[in-house]
Amino acid sequence: MAERYKVRVEKDTFVFSAGHFITYDGDHCERLHGHNYRAAVEVAGPLDENHYVFDFIALRDIFAAIIASLDHRMLLPGQSDKIHVHDESSNWKVTYKERFWSFPKEECVILPISNTTTELLARWLGLELIARFDNKELRLPSQMTVHLEENFGQWAVWDWSA
Repeated sequence: MAERYKVRVEKDTFVFSAGHFITYDGDHCERLHGHNYRAAVEVAGPLDENHYVFDFIALRDIFAAIIASLDHRMLLPGQSDKIHVHDESSNWKVTYKERFWSFPKEECVILPISNTTTELLARWLGLELIARFDNKELRLPSQMTVHLEENFGQWAVWDWSA
């Protein structure tokens, strides 16, 4: 008999409001808009010496800190070949073809992704969790799933395996 253990954290505080816009179909760019995102994370793996897959409190606190870093921010892609971010003193000037926007730097998060789709945001959340686990010298789970809802009933899910 094979057994597998998982833990999931999904809290009312795992929400963030953020602005963004994406490019699609090669030559389209959405209008600037925002979402009230909601997130959850699930990790799986063997039990440790405490009989935990992962400490709920550590998982909750680390994920909450990542979520908080995105709240009430403009999310910008730092690796897009279509949307370009330029340093203009205290602002970021963001361009797409002939369109441009200017945002105060302290109100933005430039993410190492090519587009601020919900799918890539979910992936970034998961990779950021892995990096923070490593920084805190926490054992990596065998598997992780990040769920990110951008609008009621519209979820993106990112799965990872060690």
